[in-house]
Amino acid sequence: MNGLQVLPRLKAGVWRWLREPVAHFLVAGVLIFGIYQLVNPSSGRSARTDQIVLTKDDLRQLVVMWLAQGRPLPTVEQMNALVEKRVREEILFREAVALGLDKNDEIVKRRLAQKMDFLAADLAALQDPDTAELRAWFAENGSRFRLPPRVSFRHLYFSFDRGPGAQEVASAALAKIADMPAAEAAATAAADRFMLRDYYGERTPEQIAREFGPEFAEALFRLTAGTWQGPIRSGYGWHLVRVEAIEPGRLPAFEEIEADIKAAWLDQREHAIKETAFAAMRARYRVVVPPIEAADLADLRPPQAALSATGAAPR
Repeated sequence: MNGLQVLPRLKAGVWRWLREPVAHFLVAGVLIFGIYQLVNPSSGRSARTDQIVLTKDDLRQLVVMWLAQGRPLPTVEQMNALVEKRVREEILFREAVALGLDKNDEIVKRRLAQKMDFLAADLAALQDPDTAELRAWFAENGSRFRLPPRVSFRHLYFSFDRGPGAQEVASAALAKIADMPAAEAAATAAADRFMLRDYYGERTPEQIAREFGPEFAEALFRLTAGTWQGPIRSGYGWHLVRVEAIEPGRLPAFEEIEADIKAAWLDQREHAIKETAFAAMRARYRVVVPPIEAADLADLRPPQAALSATGAAPR
């Protein structure tokens, strides 16, 4: 068979292959990639490589992730599957970057920004201050560790449901029980049942204010221990209070909170490193933003506000 006889058969085979759907897909992919490279000639070229290298540490990481799911050590076949999965991810990642699929993607942007933040955190974690450095820092920042005062107290409750005379009822009860012990039955008989508790131990002003209101907390810490006093008003009603103990606020000794001091030192150093690194990066950019006042934001409202304006209610 001579060349003239082979040529028609070869051309027929090529045309038959070109009619296959797979061929259409391959040709379209090549065209898309070629057009993208023409429009973005520098995209991905410097970072692309045809070599994928997995180290022993990479293999150990694969095993650690496998074991973290409560599984036994992987077999050779399972390890091969894990390696192939990692290689597949790497290939798809590189091809996606080469095609610019990472551009203008909010999720990718946030993830990469987060990883840059982690780099600064790792830098801070590498630093390990000695005791002398921590003591010096604690001397300058001790107020951050000051412990608030605490109070332990019992109370008798007189509800607003008694009407305008609830305060007078509480005052009359105080005259009868002022010198009674806290556990005396007669002392509690005159009060209403309180919905929460009758005794509170070692509570801070913030905790008391959160439960009874700031005015009640402020008045409570002005009382002396050992006798029934009041009445003090809260959001619930009137209260006769017997303070058992008040522990004043104090600054702990360095040895008591050394671990907390080190954690705070590392947090502050991490923040400083992040700010310094970002300031250096920020200096390389020129940011152009239109005046905020010039932006037309009048028609942008939360969905609930828009519903209220129209008088409509969600169903």
